[in-house]
Amino acid sequence: MLEHWPALDWLEIISENFMVRGGRPLYVIDRIRERYPIVMHGVSLSIGTTDPLNFDYLRDLKALAERVRPAWVSDHLCWTGVGGKNAHDLLPLPYTEETIEHVVARVRLVQDFLERPIVLENVSSYLTYRDSTGSEWDCLAEIARRADCYILLDVNNVYVSAFNHRFDAMDYLLAIPVDRVVQFHLAGHTDNGTHLLDTHDHPIIDPVWRLYAAAVRRFGPLSTLIERDDHIPELPEVAAEAEHARRIQKQVDDEAFAEPRAFLADDQRA
Repeated sequence: MLEHWPALDWLEIISENFMVRGGRPLYVIDRIRERYPIVMHGVSLSIGTTDPLNFDYLRDLKALAERVRPAWVSDHLCWTGVGGKNAHDLLPLPYTEETIEHVVARVRLVQDFLERPIVLENVSSYLTYRDSTGSEWDCLAEIARRADCYILLDVNNVYVSAFNHRFDAMDYLLAIPVDRVVQFHLAGHTDNGTHLLDTHDHPIIDPVWRLYAAAVRRFGPLSTLIERDDHIPELPEVAAEAEHARRIQKQVDDEAFAEPRAFLADDQRA
């Protein structure tokens, strides 16, 4: 990055990688911030856990936000540990009224502490809870409304969970309030036949691109990030995927009157 300064619109950082007191990470982020807009994306807020909020973590997060001046700060609608133990994974929640009330209260506390709204991302999931009384999409939408926070819509996660739990991905998109979504994620996943894993180590597949087109049609041409965490190719290959997202946004803009489901293949509609 510092040598070539590639022609990118903006960058997303994993917040925890830069929540340090000094050294090269902060030197690099200070240099990059001079040229690119940045958003902060965390993996350790654990907004859904029953553990108390970690205010040491929040103080470090706030200090980084004051340094980086991000467009927004995001994390995931999930829990990452309990009893002080970190599972190092983004674990799904039961979708109940109790969960909604619990998460809304915690989001409000976090936003008050950070003095800014936060953005919550939908996670991919591989199990459900017997106690759930609603859907993930209704739970996410209701939390965003009540807590007055925003949504990072991960299109690949919607696709992965729709396959794993046999629901219609368009039902998810159509339930999310348009005025709450500020960003998209796109990524590749691993197909294990009976289930998909959100691994961020493959190119984005065509059905996810089609679902992305439907999302752009509904929510608009929002900031879109290509995630790649393993088997990372050379930068031009990743940049080409970003350019493909730009082309889809232009296509949708040219067909602005089209119905969202028109972008999906027949096998994605049911």
